[in-house]
Amino acid sequence: MQAMPIRIFLILFILVLIYPSASPATTERRIALVIGNSAYSSGPLKNPVNDAAAMAFQLQKLGFTVILKKNANLRGMEDALTDFGDRLKRGGVGLFFYAGHGLQVGGANYLVPIGARINRESDIRYETLDAGKILDEMANANNGLNIVILDACRDNPYSRSFRNASRGLAIVSNAPAGTFVSYSTSPGNVARDGDGRNSPYTEALLRYMKEPGLTIEQVFKGARAKLGKETGGKQIPWELSSLQGEFYFVPGSAGKSGAAVSSGKGSMEKDEPSVSAAAATDELDDESRKLEAEQRRLEEERASFAKKKVLEEKRQKIADERERLAAEQEEARQAALERKQAKKTTTLAMAKRPSQPTAGETGRDGRFIAYSNGTVSDTRTNLMWAAKDNGANINWANAKSYCENYRGGGYTDWRMPTQDELAGLYDASKSQQAECLSGYQNHVATDLIHLTCFAPWASETRGSDAAFFTFDDGTRGWFHQSVNGGRALPVRAGK
Repeated sequence: MQAMPIRIFLILFILVLIYPSASPATTERRIALVIGNSAYSSGPLKNPVNDAAAMAFQLQKLGFTVILKKNANLRGMEDALTDFGDRLKRGGVGLFFYAGHGLQVGGANYLVPIGARINRESDIRYETLDAGKILDEMANANNGLNIVILDACRDNPYSRSFRNASRGLAIVSNAPAGTFVSYSTSPGNVARDGDGRNSPYTEALLRYMKEPGLTIEQVFKGARAKLGKETGGKQIPWELSSLQGEFYFVPGSAGKSGAAVSSGKGSMEKDEPSVSAAAATDELDDESRKLEAEQRRLEEERASFAKKKVLEEKRQKIADERERLAAEQEEARQAALERKQAKKTTTLAMAKRPSQPTAGETGRDGRFIAYSNGTVSDTRTNLMWAAKDNGANINWANAKSYCENYRGGGYTDWRMPTQDELAGLYDASKSQQAECLSGYQNHVATDLIHLTCFAPWASETRGSDAAFFTFDDGTRGWFHQSVNGGRALPVRAGK
């Protein structure tokens, strides 16, 4: 009967030898909210879900109770943040980790959930999570020590559409006392998603978090040095801190053998199973092997699905390219005929043009002639233009309707111009002030034609996208036809 107590004592003694660093220094309450978003409809990412899973697993081993969210929509992110804030009010250390798309607009940072519908800059406030709410929850909890890790500086698919958007994330200037904030790269720059299973930043951070005896500053300094060396200085993480004391992810002496030490109080919630960090070494190894095997099966299934998806996309792309090529060939043929006819007509018009202005003319500028009926003729191309655009940004269908229903000079054959016809009006040596945005110049070949903004729609379409031409830099581009992003400038063939 006395053998059993002796056996229990020996087991406990062995466990103490295995985990010498499981000291009272790590008994403080630790709570973490970890979010990873990958499955975006626009600009999908490979690694954020993997980053979140790996970070959650590591934090759990370090004694954190982890709330894990993968591919969360806005409601899911907000509910998780509320739960996180309520738990912080009970005291202890709080940690927030996010991997996915992030936006900086007007100096504020926004985290992009799955399913966000962002077509214009004003949508951001209502379709994303304001990063300031995370700091607000931490300030309201008044729990003393909080850590914010943002691996969200990956280049985003929305910034080109918005004038107030900037690359990377903005530096937080009003974090509560006792807060440590880390960015995966320097302000205004973008971080790599990476070619491996995890982003380079998360991979470097996981490497140093499990080292015993390192202060939080030393952990992030080590990750910064490792990442800077691997990227040749192109990606340098930044940190901001208002901590007043020392914090260790793993207590103990720096350089001591044994990488990660569990506090015995970690747990996983929401998306991952709970694993007892106080289990014996054999149990941990067995569980780790099971998770690795399950992960390998998941990767194989994902790879098979990805191959099928790529094949289908290639088939569709070939079909679309064939259709587009046929359309472009026909368009080029028609354009050649129109240029030939325009050249012939222009030659006749030039021969017949009087040396003095004719009745109804209000001005001349090189090859352009303005008339009192609000039209301007281009004697080189024999095209007649409206003297001014519609004055407001509208979508492509409304722009097309505006051009076709325009009745300047009493003509009924007005239409939307092609990109080539708009490009014929571009002259980089001349400038007009764009009325829609301060500091932007329109480079129109004549002052007789006035553009109130720099991007009129063109007639070409490609699926659900439509063409436009920008007079601020002379480039061609494509917008979704539903976007109110361009002006309408009618044109017709001269007689």
